[in-house]
Amino acid sequence: MTEVVDSDELLRRIQRARACAVEEERRWRDRRASLGATDPDAAREAAVRVMTYEAVLRVLDEVLTPGIHADQG
Repeated sequence: MTEVVDSDELLRRIQRARACAVEEERRWRDRRASLGATDPDAAREAAVRVMTYEAVLRVLDEVLTPGIHADQG
């Protein structure tokens, strides 16, 4: 079960994870916009998921480029 990976492979995996998080954030953002007033509960759930993916992206960005995003709050 233990797999040893080199730093290049680890970097590729983190970049793939970031790309996936970007796509998921976009998908939930679109869903939130489309639900709008028709289903407020589902729109709220989508908004929470958008915030979650935003947090994931901030963490992955910090892993990939340490210190670059420190000024962004």
